Amino acid sequence: MTVTTQQTRRPRQPHRILPGLVAAGVAALLLTGCTSQERVCGTGRYPVKAVGNTDGQDCVADGQEPPEGWVRYPEGMVPEHVGDKWDKYWSTLIVDAEGRTTGGVTPTRPGA
Repeated sequence: MTVTTQQTRRPRQPHRILPGLVAAGVAALLLTGCTSQERVCGTGRYPVKAVGNTDGQDCVADGQEPPEGWVRYPEGMVPEHVGDKWDKYWSTLIVDAEGRTTGGVTPTRPGA
């Protein structure tokens, strides 16, 4: 005579696993330095401002001068992330070929 035993499976409890997975995901993001902010320019490039309008912005390869009609941002006032204080500041100003402000809505400088 053969005796068989019936095994009872414990039901899965995903609600116990989920917090651990979430915590691991958050830790991975923090350790890799990922942010939710989009950079104005990628690696090896720097942002430049268009002459004569408020919304022109582009990126130029490091080591190259801006093309005609574009100027560098002043040192210490360069936007790094979309929507950061300098990105917002410069989006309201018009500059000339020398980088001097010539119009637009003059906002208060960040940190002033």
